[in-house]
Amino acid sequence: MQTLGAVALVVRDYDEAIAYYTGVLGFTLIEDSPRGPGKRWVLVAPPGAQETRLLLAQAKNETERAAIGHQTGGRVFLFLHTDDFWRDYRTYAGRGVRFVESPREEDYATVVVFEDLYGNRWDLLQRKQVADHRS
Repeated sequence: MQTLGAVALVVRDYDEAIAYYTGVLGFTLIEDSPRGPGKRWVLVAPPGAQETRLLLAQAKNETERAAIGHQTGGRVFLFLHTDDFWRDYRTYAGRGVRFVESPREEDYATVVVFEDLYGNRWDLLQRKQVADHRS
């Protein structure tokens, strides 16, 4: 068995990123441990996440700083699944999250794209039950 343990997200500042992901998106701070001069191991996760974490990695040079907010060239980078789309959409809107479109119904989910404080694009989505037609 394998699991995806963490996805690294390059950020401008550890504390700024922790404040956003925990205060605005409601994530849980899992770990914040020093790792030598100017480095920390910072893991956050959405409420209820079992395995995958987001590793907040502070940029340490100009190349990394240039990647902040552009790790995927402007495409949606992360997919945040929810059990109540409208609850989370309204909460995020009330906290000033920037949505780049209106919510839409797709055959697989209710979905909307938003940008985090750095401009990374995320899908907030509530998956629909889809019949399995493989049998």
